[in-house]
Amino acid sequence: MIAPNPVAFSIFGVDIMWYGILIAIGFVLAIYISYLRADKFGINPDYILDFAIVLLPASIIGARLYYVIFKWDYYQGNFSEIINIRNGGLAIHGGLICGILAGAFICKYRKINIMNLGDLVFPSVALAQAIGRWGNFFNSEAHGIQTNLPIAVIIDGQRYHPTFLYESLFCFCLFIFLIIMSKRRNFMGQIALLYGMLYSVERYFVEGLRTDSLMLGNFRIAQLMSLAAILVCSTLYIVLKNKNVRDR
Repeated sequence: MIAPNPVAFSIFGVDIMWYGILIAIGFVLAIYISYLRADKFGINPDYILDFAIVLLPASIIGARLYYVIFKWDYYQGNFSEIINIRNGGLAIHGGLICGILAGAFICKYRKINIMNLGDLVFPSVALAQAIGRWGNFFNSEAHGIQTNLPIAVIIDGQRYHPTFLYESLFCFCLFIFLIIMSKRRNFMGQIALLYGMLYSVERYFVEGLRTDSLMLGNFRIAQLMSLAAILVCSTLYIVLKNKNVRDR
């Protein structure tokens, strides 16, 4: 696979990047699917639009800040680049953290169980990730080490592991799996926690192939975050599952 032009089109001399278009498509689809499924979770569909208005900027700001903080050696001398996200530089863990915090705030205001909301939206989050990851392909970024695999992404004549593709395919399968599991949900939080565990397992291994990981000393930050998420989500899953069994 040869990475195409990252510019989709230009308007009055301003380049519109595929990266932004794909992220926007993923987000809109996530909101639309969550809106359609809201009634099944006892949530007013109109509230989903309220969440969207807050979660979109919160997630983007969080994803950018997270990336900038761990790339501060570069950005401390390039302040104008901090707000330039058209060429990439969004970290999903930062977006998830700020998105969850913003969601918790609205849940408290609307008196919605945050675990119930998480069960509703996280399948759609996985779908949004599956779509958004292709933005990395267009930007020729977030690839892995060199490989001879037939599906390798070719950049400057070199062949690399298409880690964006691995994650995109996994997240799409995760979306399907979580939608199916939603129909068999036994307790609030089950779907959200399954997302947290399964996505983190995938991210831990795929991150090990990447060449552009954010680092904390000798450790890949995404792998540390994935391990922490696996531990927290697994513990909560067991606690809530046991509580559900006792309450029957």
